[in-house]
Amino acid sequence: MKDANHIRHAIGVDFGGTFIKMALVNERGEVKARVKIPTKEATGQEAWLDAVGRGLEQLREKKTPGSGALSGMGVGVPGFVDFERGFIYDLANVPGWTNVHLAPRLEQRFGLHVRVDNDVNVMVLGECTYGAGRAYQHAVFVTLGTGVGGGIVINNQLFRGAHSMAGEIGHVSIRMDGVKSPQGRGGLEQYVGNRRIVERAVQALQQGRPSLILELAQGDLNATTVELIARAAQQGDALALEIFDFVADCLAAAFASVTYLIQPQAFIIGGGVAQSGAILFDPLRRHLAERLSPVFAERIVIKPAELGNDAGVIGAATLAMME
Repeated sequence: MKDANHIRHAIGVDFGGTFIKMALVNERGEVKARVKIPTKEATGQEAWLDAVGRGLEQLREKKTPGSGALSGMGVGVPGFVDFERGFIYDLANVPGWTNVHLAPRLEQRFGLHVRVDNDVNVMVLGECTYGAGRAYQHAVFVTLGTGVGGGIVINNQLFRGAHSMAGEIGHVSIRMDGVKSPQGRGGLEQYVGNRRIVERAVQALQQGRPSLILELAQGDLNATTVELIARAAQQGDALALEIFDFVADCLAAAFASVTYLIQPQAFIIGGGVAQSGAILFDPLRRHLAERLSPVFAERIVIKPAELGNDAGVIGAATLAMME
């Protein structure tokens, strides 16, 4: 066993639309220190680099003396990335980040080895190394929230595809005549993203459907959230349960296609909607079984992620320590 003072450490950065989360993480997947910076305080590339620099200094100050040099920095970003070059094509919901050579800029500025990847890919790495996916060689990670992200692990390796953009399960088409978006037509995200779930509930309420959702929202349709819908479902509300059943069926449609293509051992589900528990997972397992041959269905595990809000920083730091 390694001496505690000589365990490797790296910096993990989770670049979100609301916060830039940074952490000092060791090779056991333990978070030893944290920094959280509001993204609105780091608008633009130079301001972001300055903010990361301040966070890096704070984390370095908290590092245990004698533990050796940092192994590097890993960064997860919400968009399309060329992993090999550390190049950002574009970021979702974060303006001013198109065609950016981020890894080289960070390396030049901070003198560290830097790896940049899609934010869900680094979450996958965290979960499959230290979390819910560690027992599986082949797994698909899905995060449910404002959007729907995904990542694929095959033979214990993160699968990025020909141009580092594989795993975008949120854009898998589940309806031939479905909703159009910049990513195509009938994409999963257009039915199970947070906004779409809320829209479905509000539309039903406007049509006069009785529901506990309206009571929990104190009569204000604009106050309807996925969390309120989940609370109503957990109390047996018919409309809320119907909505979660629809979400589960949409997910099952995408999962069935993925299963027949790559036959993962498990689907690991994270994000806000996944915290709903049995009201999501029970109908999801049922609908997926309906869409698969028994020989496929009986081998599939569907389970919640374990690392929660730390998945991004742990995975990003792990990425930096892999080389």
